[in-house]
Amino acid sequence: MTSDSPARAAVGAPRDAASAARREPLVLLLVGLVLLALSRAGAYEPATWWMEVFPIFLAVPVLVATYRRFPLTPLAYRLIFLHALVLMLGGHYTYARVPLGFWVQHAFDLSRNHYDRLGHFVQGLVPALLAREVFVRLRVVRGRGWLFFLVCCFALALSACYEFVEWAAAEIGGSKAEAFLGTQGDVWDTQWDMAMAGMGAVLALLLLSRLHERQLRRLTAST
Repeated sequence: MTSDSPARAAVGAPRDAASAARREPLVLLLVGLVLLALSRAGAYEPATWWMEVFPIFLAVPVLVATYRRFPLTPLAYRLIFLHALVLMLGGHYTYARVPLGFWVQHAFDLSRNHYDRLGHFVQGLVPALLAREVFVRLRVVRGRGWLFFLVCCFALALSACYEFVEWAAAEIGGSKAEAFLGTQGDVWDTQWDMAMAGMGAVLALLLLSRLHERQLRRLTAST
């Protein structure tokens, strides 16, 4: 072994890590597309499946189109993938019938299947992290306090917009939209949905900000 082998290995390691980071979004995309097709196969209500997973059909083209000029951090791509999985599972079974929700309901003696609460929690957590990434990289906001506040505001506003979509679906579809709404007779379902999104946003910022900052620095250094 030559004397410069350790140096070469040290140089090669970051390159390998960078190469793996560039491949990861493609791997997640391909796996996600396969799982999306599987979630459609045998879906409990095909029309509801389309309504539940439509955010995926909106997000994926945008992510593909902006990948080269505005790639995201690995954390952001992984959370988007997680969010897509939650939507696919809810679309396949409908939110009120997801087996995981029934397991939690029986384990904790709850009154209903709360899988939709998880969906709205993730609906706050993931957009909050994405908003933080955009705000930081484009220098939209300066100051940690304002960043925290405005990211939470964005997540809650997005959640409110989604509730308007559900309202429109209820007006147009009537009883046929019940599976999409997933209220299960809860008159406070809309308020709970927004509260869960708000909690998801706050926890994303409290728990993931340091990791996100490290990945943002590496991303900035490599672009």
